[in-house]
Amino acid sequence: MKHTTFFLLATLACVVGGRGATALPRKVVSGRGATAIQRGTTSGKRHSCRFSQGDATRASLPQWSAPLGPAVNLPYPAGHILALQICLDRRGYSVNALDGTTGRKTDVALATYCAVNGFPFPARSQQAKAWETLFPGETNLFTTIIVTPEDRRAIVRIPRAPAEKAAMTAMGYQSLLEMYAERGRLTEATLRALNPRVRWPNPPVGTVIQIPYFPQPPKKRGTPRVLADVLRVSLERREITAFDRKGNLIALFPCSIAAEKNKRPPPGEIEVATLIPDPNYTYTPDAPGDQRKYIYPPGPNNPVGRAWIGLSLPTYGIHGTPWPEQIGRAESHGCFRLSNWNAVRLRELCDIGTSIVIE
Repeated sequence: MKHTTFFLLATLACVVGGRGATALPRKVVSGRGATAIQRGTTSGKRHSCRFSQGDATRASLPQWSAPLGPAVNLPYPAGHILALQICLDRRGYSVNALDGTTGRKTDVALATYCAVNGFPFPARSQQAKAWETLFPGETNLFTTIIVTPEDRRAIVRIPRAPAEKAAMTAMGYQSLLEMYAERGRLTEATLRALNPRVRWPNPPVGTVIQIPYFPQPPKKRGTPRVLADVLRVSLERREITAFDRKGNLIALFPCSIAAEKNKRPPPGEIEVATLIPDPNYTYTPDAPGDQRKYIYPPGPNNPVGRAWIGLSLPTYGIHGTPWPEQIGRAESHGCFRLSNWNAVRLRELCDIGTSIVIE
């Protein structure tokens, strides 16, 4: 059965465009290894990085707080656009970092949702009203969390020197502003706007913070895990879409790609080779003759973020990033970057051997 990508490309041509894929010999990876190696060049110099699961430091990573109740402070239309973005994200149509404004990422997520569900695509002037039209009765869009001593103790300073980074126990958040923006899948500016009276960037313990609410579906014993049958990576549109076995779209994530075209992977079909939550990162300096290696611990400010999806195409992977607001640009060294929260979501949709089509 053809994936609904082709239907979506025709529907979204006016918004995002499209391009076909060329066949590439399928590569099979044996085993379920917990490490992956990337080798490439940066400014003409070779570097290598190793990613592995960091068991010892995962316990020290900040945890999410429980939801308490809904609220909103943004004026119209920003509040309504933010509500629309939250509803789309809840259904797997990510706009990346929520910002309460119209733009290309919101257009793509909204147009895709409308195409899949048979709704007309609203013009930007009508998108503020689309939340009430497309998602009537949607409640609990926002929740409140309370700054805890544990959250404040989890804040770290990321040093510049590789040796100092390697000595850290976890590459955590550098401010509560950064921490809560990522928890709410928001830009930092939008988090400030939602909480204008909060003393940013590091409010005191007991401060009440308002963020979007993304409820987690209850995990029932015996319930089959939702898995993607195929991922499609569009270099032109800078997005990753996931489809189930029936060809239904189950997720759409904006991504960053290599700035230099010769570092981008060729079109074709490959597969997932490794899946690593909260990976370590091994950094080898670019300096000629320097053989030192520095192992950076896991954390949201680790260079590959909160998840690593290794590909059967050598040197390539899909991973998170410390800079979620930059997603969607052509700036990586060859891998595909997602915001940390989307990298975690995509990893949970994949299994070893999941098919990936690069187009």
